[in-house]
Amino acid sequence: MLEDKLLVWKLKHGKKDALRLVYEKYKNDLLVLAIALSNDTATAEDVVHDVFVSFAEFASKLQLRTSLRSYLLTSVANRIRNHWARQQSIGLTELDVADSVSDTPDKLVISAEESQRINDAILELPYEQREVIILHLQSGLKFKAIAESQGVSINTVQSRYRYGLHKLQLVLNSEVEK
Repeated sequence: MLEDKLLVWKLKHGKKDALRLVYEKYKNDLLVLAIALSNDTATAEDVVHDVFVSFAEFASKLQLRTSLRSYLLTSVANRIRNHWARQQSIGLTELDVADSVSDTPDKLVISAEESQRINDAILELPYEQREVIILHLQSGLKFKAIAESQGVSINTVQSRYRYGLHKLQLVLNSEVEK
């Protein structure tokens, strides 16, 4: 957190290096979130770059009330939400469950199948629930930060999270029974 405040201070005072350091520090987190919410790598990359361009443009006026990471993640989620509102439908790319190192090909196949089932189940969720689950579980944002970014109460965010997890459980359990 202190390192982020120093980076923001440097950026506000014209140190061009600071933007590069912020980008390198957070680009992967932001890209993973953008891909998960948009289901399109190209759109996700565009959104992340747009967020950094805006961040650079308005850095001198920036008044952070949260952590820099939360601010950037929220900015990405807002841009994806705006994009989604224009497109009226988005999906979710595969979560890299199979990213873990496996010793044998059969473990890779099982992991890929599990990943696909989870992705398919997440795609069945309403966007609001999907966004809360991804922001909380994948990006590590607190419910309070999610509520502020979405302009809703923390109770609404917690309800969306709870309903989303319940629906995921129902969908995944019904697949197991088949």
